[in-house]
Amino acid sequence: MRQRVDGSHLIARAIAGTHVVTLAWDLVDRSAVDGDDLMGFAIERSRLAPDGTSAGTHWLTGIKRFRDKDPELEAGTPVPTSRHPIQSFQWADYTAEPGRKYEYRVMPVRGTPEDCAPVEPEATVVAVATERPASAPGEGEPRHDVFFNRGVAGSQGYARLFPDAAPDQDRPDSDQMKWLSRGLFEALTDFIGRAAGEDAGDYGLRAMLYEFRYGPVGLAFRRAADAGADVDIRYEAQTYREDNEDMIGGAGIGDLCSPQRSRAGIRHNKFIVLLHHGEPIAVWTGSTNISPGGIFGHSNVGHVVHDREVARRYLEYWGRLAADDVTAAPLRAANVAAEPTPAPGEAPPAGRIMTLFSPRDPKDPGTTSPTLAWYAGLLRSATRLACMTVAFNFDPVFQEALRGEADALSYLVFDKAMEQQRETEVRRNRNTVLAVGGMLEEDDFELFLGERLTGFNRNRYIHDKFLLVDPLSDDPIVVTGSANFSEPSQETNDENMLVIRGNTRVADIYFGEFMRIFDHHYSRYIVGRMRDEGSHDPDAGFLKRKTSDWAPGHFRSGLKSKRRRVFVDAA
Repeated sequence: MRQRVDGSHLIARAIAGTHVVTLAWDLVDRSAVDGDDLMGFAIERSRLAPDGTSAGTHWLTGIKRFRDKDPELEAGTPVPTSRHPIQSFQWADYTAEPGRKYEYRVMPVRGTPEDCAPVEPEATVVAVATERPASAPGEGEPRHDVFFNRGVAGSQGYARLFPDAAPDQDRPDSDQMKWLSRGLFEALTDFIGRAAGEDAGDYGLRAMLYEFRYGPVGLAFRRAADAGADVDIRYEAQTYREDNEDMIGGAGIGDLCSPQRSRAGIRHNKFIVLLHHGEPIAVWTGSTNISPGGIFGHSNVGHVVHDREVARRYLEYWGRLAADDVTAAPLRAANVAAEPTPAPGEAPPAGRIMTLFSPRDPKDPGTTSPTLAWYAGLLRSATRLACMTVAFNFDPVFQEALRGEADALSYLVFDKAMEQQRETEVRRNRNTVLAVGGMLEEDDFELFLGERLTGFNRNRYIHDKFLLVDPLSDDPIVVTGSANFSEPSQETNDENMLVIRGNTRVADIYFGEFMRIFDHHYSRYIVGRMRDEGSHDPDAGFLKRKTSDWAPGHFRSGLKSKRRRVFVDAA
C-alpha cells in the first residue's frame, strides 16, 4: 500500500510492504533549508487500533547521532530521531508488523545539535496499512505472499541482541534463529504443513530442490507424508549430492526422494507445488535454498503464488524435469513452448503472470541469450526507477543496458565487489547507484559496534535474484525467482522465474525489502572502500552540525536530488 499527503510544509509519502514501511518527504518551500538551524527530520509512529485510535506511539530511531550529545549511551544504542534527527529525505520503519495500520508524523527538527526539537506545527501525517499474508488460496486474482529473511546478520541489531553466541542451526525456534529467519522458515514449513492436516490424504506436494540439506524442513515433509499426503521430492545429485543425501537419510525421508537426472548445467530450482485432490493450487518459489545459509544467512526471498493456472504450469514443468528420459534439447523446446520469450522491447502481458522456465535458450557461441537480453531490455525500459540484485556475475548485457544517459535511477546491490574496471563501467551512467555487501569492523565508527556474520554462507550477503522496473508506478514490473540473470541460467541450468506486471502490492513489498537491503549495505560499502584506501574520516559516523553541511546536496543536480523527487513522486 502506498499513500502520499501534501501538507502545508512537507509532502510525505509512505510505501508499505509486509515488514517494511519506506518513508519519503520533500519541502514545500525550499527556502526552509536557508540558514543553519534545520538539523534534519524526526518521525513519530503511532500504531492504530481497529477503531482508528492510537495503540502506542514512539519516535523512530537511528544509530547515527551528534558527537558529544548523550555521551552516556553505549555504542550501538538506537537514538530517537527527535533528538538525533534524520539528515536525509528518506527513511524506513523496519519494525512494522504485518497487517497493521500505522500513522507517521514527519516533521522538521530545528535548533542546534545540543538544543534541537521537532517543529510539530510543520508536521505532515501519512497513514498506511502493512500487507497481511494470505492464509488460504485466493479466488479470482492470483494471491501472492512474499517472505524475506533478515539477510543482514552483519548489522547493529544482530550485534546488539546477540553479541557473543554463534547461532545454533539445529534450533530454528531459538530467538537468534527466529530473528535471522524473520518468518521465512516459518512460512516455508507452514506451506509444507498445509498438506499435513486432518485431511492430508486430499493433498500432495511436488518439489524440485537444489540444496536440500536442512533437516527441520526434511522433517516437515516427513510429517506431511505420515499424515497421508502424497509427497514426491526430486533433489540435486551433482554438486550437493552428498550433503543432500546425508540430510535425507537423517530425516528418514528416503522413500519420498529421488535424485534428479544429471546433465549439463545445474539443477538450480527451489520450488514446491501444493496439490489438492490431485489439482495444483499453489506454488512456493523464489531464491531460497533449503539450507541453513539459504534460510537464515544471506538475503533470500520465498514467494508463494496462490493461483491454479500458475501452479499448473509449475506442475507440468516438474513433470518434464522428473521424466526418466529428460534431455536438454526437448526440454528447452517444451519450456519455450510453455512460455515463449517476448520479442525484444516487448512489455510483459498486463493480465497474466509469466512463468519463464529454463533451460530455454540454445547455447550458440558469440550470441546473447534472448531471454537474458529481454530482461536487460526491461532494465533499460525503466522511466523513473529500476532496482536489481546481483548475487554472482553481472552479465555484460546488463552493463550495456545501463550505458548512456538514461534518465531513470538504477539501484544495484551486489554480493561482492567487481574488479575496478567493471565497476567504473557500471558507474558511467551518472544515474546508477551501486552497493556491495559488507559489514562494519570494530573500529570503523566510534559509536558503532563491530559486526559479524552467521558463518553459514560462502556467498555471504546477497542471494536474491530479482529485478524491479518502475516499482513505485501504477504499472510496476517484478521479475523474481531462482535464475541469477546469467547465460548459464537460461541455456543449461534448471531455473524458474516469475514476471508480474501491474501488481502494486507485490511491488511495494519487494521495493521496501530492496531498499532495506541496499541502504544497509551501501553505507558499509562506502566504509569498506575508505578502509581499503586507507582514508578514514573520524566524523563520518556522526550527524552534521550545520544545515549547509548536509542539506544542499539533496537539491543540487545529482543522485540525492533525483532520489528525493522520485521517491516522493514529485516532478
